[in-house]
Amino acid sequence: MPLTLATTGEESIIKKVGGRPEIRQHLENLGFVTGGSVTVITTIGGNVIVKVKGARIAISREMAGKIQI
Repeated sequence: MPLTLATTGEESIIKKVGGRPEIRQHLENLGFVTGGSVTVITTIGGNVIVKVKGARIAISREMAGKIQI
């Protein structure tokens, strides 16, 4: 299921990062790697704030939809 459907506060494991190669590379640089953990902190106006590798990161709904958990 895409990250956009994750429950707030629940830790999930990233199963796949999709999109074009440059999008995947950008997300991997931010810490979204297969097998890594991610926690949705909140959703504001469609954008998602997540905790990944100890850092809080805000990503768009479109980007979050490319991350499968």
